[in-house]
Amino acid sequence: MPISKGRWIATGASIFAIVVSAVGFSPAHAQTLDRVRASSSLKFGYEADARPFSFKTDNGAPDGYAVALCNKVADSVKAELKLSQLAVEWVPLTGEARARAIQDGVVDLVCGAEPVTLSRRQEVSFSIPIFPSGTGAVVSTSAPLALREVLEYGEPSSRPVWRGSPARTILENKTFSSITGTTSEHWLSDKIKTFQLAATTASVDSFQQGIERVLDGRSAVLFGDMPLLMDVAARSDNSGNLVVLKRHFTYEPLGLELARADEDFRLIVDRALSQAYAAQNFRTFFTTWFGPPDEATVTFFQQTALPE
Repeated sequence: MPISKGRWIATGASIFAIVVSAVGFSPAHAQTLDRVRASSSLKFGYEADARPFSFKTDNGAPDGYAVALCNKVADSVKAELKLSQLAVEWVPLTGEARARAIQDGVVDLVCGAEPVTLSRRQEVSFSIPIFPSGTGAVVSTSAPLALREVLEYGEPSSRPVWRGSPARTILENKTFSSITGTTSEHWLSDKIKTFQLAATTASVDSFQQGIERVLDGRSAVLFGDMPLLMDVAARSDNSGNLVVLKRHFTYEPLGLELARADEDFRLIVDRALSQAYAAQNFRTFFTTWFGPPDEATVTFFQQTALPE
């Protein structure tokens, strides 16, 4: 029997609804603000040992630069939705659970030091950058001056880095460490392969383990996210025996992770961050976690803040 135009529209709509449900693309899953409006609550994820971006204080409360920025996001969500109350649940995340927290719906926003990469953007979306990070390096004060020159300035005594002599001799037969599963680990491995260095890599599970290897001489250098290296070196009992080199080996802006295809929530997040960067007290806010910003850092945030 022929299907009438009216029945075809109804049937087509039903089929579309079934398909949408089957692939998991439901408004409840995609739209954070709908859930927040209904529950008057937000779930923020954080790492408990990622100073100065996020960490757990002695009384068990989350703190840090990214945590403070997310609190500003919560204030903006509350104001935008005109909520009288907004409960914020802080969920500690580690390892694979952290990597899957957004996709699995465990949290609405990951408040940490997450590099914005194309491969990661296949799985989650990002806010505008919250910090101009990149791979840095820390060495012992007893490290040979030539090694520090090669790493920090690109050449020892005005000679080429990575290739030839003496630069190649300085870098070979050394053990370099990085944090397992980070972009710094991938960068280090790629450099050693590219320049065919006779060097060894020793990945570590934490910055503290890496610092210990540098201090006892098992590793010549620890590579990792620059701000995290600076923080762990400054807090080390042996901080006087460590040198964080000024050079950034890579540029990796950091952002807050949220669900893909959730533009209304992302707009509030980006607006809250932009307003924070443009505020007169942002220098003071930034200094709390990283010390006074240099002009390059100030320019970064001025250029990152989006206009209305």
